[in-house]
Amino acid sequence: LGPHYVLSHGDSRVYKPALRLRSVHCPQNPNNQGRSSLPIIGKNIPAMAARGTVVFTSVGRPTYGFDVFCIGVSPECGTVRELVDYRLTDGISVNYNGQFMDDHQTVVFVSERGGAAEIFRTSSADSLAENFRVHRITALPESPFLDRPTVKNGTLYFVSSHEDADRPFKSCSAVYSMPIDGGKVTRLSPPGVVDYSPAISQAGRWIAVASYGSGEWKGDFHEIATEIVVLQTENPTDRVVISGGGWPTWSGDSTLFFHRKCDDGWWSIFRVDLPEKLNESMPSPMIPEPKRITPPGFHALTPAASHSGKWIAIATRRPETKFRHVEMLNLETGSFTRVTESTSPGLHHYNPFVSPSSEFVGYHRFRGESVSGDTIIPELERVRSPIPDLRMLRLTGAFAAFSPDGKYIAFNPEFEGVTGVRILDSTGRRRWTVVKDRVAFSVAWSPKEKGVIYTSLGPIFDSAKATVQIARISFNPMDLDNREEVPAAVTILTRVETGNNAFPSCSPDGRFIVFRSGRSGNKNLYIVDAVEGEDGGQGIRQLTEGEWIDTMPSWSPDGNWIAFSSNRHNIQNPAAFSIYLIRPDGSDLRRVYVAGGPGSSEADRERINHVCFSPDSKWLLFTANMGAVSAEPVSFPNQFQPYGEIFLARLDGTGLRRLTCNAYENGTPAWHDHGDWGLDVESLTLDKLGDKLTGKFDEPLWLTC
Repeated sequence: LGPHYVLSHGDSRVYKPALRLRSVHCPQNPNNQGRSSLPIIGKNIPAMAARGTVVFTSVGRPTYGFDVFCIGVSPECGTVRELVDYRLTDGISVNYNGQFMDDHQTVVFVSERGGAAEIFRTSSADSLAENFRVHRITALPESPFLDRPTVKNGTLYFVSSHEDADRPFKSCSAVYSMPIDGGKVTRLSPPGVVDYSPAISQAGRWIAVASYGSGEWKGDFHEIATEIVVLQTENPTDRVVISGGGWPTWSGDSTLFFHRKCDDGWWSIFRVDLPEKLNESMPSPMIPEPKRITPPGFHALTPAASHSGKWIAIATRRPETKFRHVEMLNLETGSFTRVTESTSPGLHHYNPFVSPSSEFVGYHRFRGESVSGDTIIPELERVRSPIPDLRMLRLTGAFAAFSPDGKYIAFNPEFEGVTGVRILDSTGRRRWTVVKDRVAFSVAWSPKEKGVIYTSLGPIFDSAKATVQIARISFNPMDLDNREEVPAAVTILTRVETGNNAFPSCSPDGRFIVFRSGRSGNKNLYIVDAVEGEDGGQGIRQLTEGEWIDTMPSWSPDGNWIAFSSNRHNIQNPAAFSIYLIRPDGSDLRRVYVAGGPGSSEADRERINHVCFSPDSKWLLFTANMGAVSAEPVSFPNQFQPYGEIFLARLDGTGLRRLTCNAYENGTPAWHDHGDWGLDVESLTLDKLGDKLTGKFDEPLWLTC
């Protein structure tokens, strides 16, 4: 039972608080035989005893520092009036995907200042003087992800992911509307249909969306298989498919522009002129063939049309620059005006938008190093949790591990490269380096020794025979004082000739380490003495064996289980990882079916990694691909796997719950109960410590020139 929204109202769905009953299968069968293939994803499950603090990573996100800017342009010829842009948002958190509400530079935009993607607005023309007044628009406060707001005729249109998908491997994103000053929220997407990127025509009669339809997500994310669909604002149930593509934008009420990837490999902008009486010919109008209007040789993305009908703004990636920039395409002459390459040549600029009078072009970019607002990359950042007693923090770094008392977090500052190992005070006030100038990844804190951390030394993505070693790092906890570097002794526990040894996890008594090793030619699990390594003490023994990949093990706090990811059910697919459990003595091996039962297509599609246990050993916390993508990935900076979200489930696979929902890749979580210490997330000093925010991040690595 839980508050949700089910009240039907005509052809649309009007959302008001109600109670919804959801079936929950019983957990008697550890192998989930006969279970439904539609596990519960989201908030509609009984209250659970999940409490404490979860720390996780979102790839790249802490470095963005986005603010919304605009620049003055000529409405008729599409040229820049002055080579300076003006900031329209206040520098707090990240602010992006803006749209003008009027010609006074008042904008609606997305901001994550509250721990989730929410919609805000500026309140006056004072924005150009950077006298910011920013207000939250209360639209579905329980939604984990809001995106692409736009206002027309007093109505706010936006994307929300607050409704659960009807099955795994399907996005929760859909399009909604509400009065800008508050009122009922109406779903415009049909039930079960996934829609992204809404655009409203000039008079407000038509909505265009990039629709994925009602089918299951196919795993695509470089170019998601969306179609441009047009619907009426007054009768959104009538939908017309225009063409394959994404990110639609209107010029007037009958011309649409959108982007899609062409057969020659270049993303390009297309134009289609719709019948003037589209509503009279619905639902089966004759739609002209869209015309490609940008040439090959560079990528053209995320168009925004001027209502003058003379030009469009686009984001481009040209071979001669590694940065994404905003340009204007004159529709009469076919000439391009490079806008942001002159104002900020060394910064990425994303997702342009145009004012109603066509006198301003907006976009978002890194705010700069010398402006007001947030200038530090926080080591820890609050993230809204869907479970009241489970606090969530985003870490700037990877592979977090809590100290036994929960007062410290060990981590790798970067996901790969010469990252070393750092320790962070869990209150966000101080940090220390214990290993520097070493290629290290994955850390585990000894449950019994406050001054012992384990890590992997060597390259993270490499073959079974590459040299990667398990290291024991010993230091004096009393040295966690005012110094920045803590002296530490590094002891190698594995032999150099044994190949790729990685992902250590410590037994609860601190005596043993379970890890993944490629010494046999296959990546399987081994257990080694936690102090003396494989050449002393209790030595080493093999836990799993086979021609598959067993990796990323985690020892349960009660000592009864070791969880790990494996593709042993589908050896031919190196990405088909699911969760397995095994006893430390090698007995009782079992697969944890999360997305669907044995033999189901959903179970075959699982890609689950970074599994760990809850402090009471009753829950599994992990990264999975079951939530699909929440937005068009090409409109964001690089995310290796933008479908990666944090989930939890019981040890038998029941009670599936999604904890994150955003456009990023989220992973490497850690969980501590903080029962003895009582960490108060609301009082943490999370904005005082971190590196300088410089706006250094990558474009999508697959968007090559």
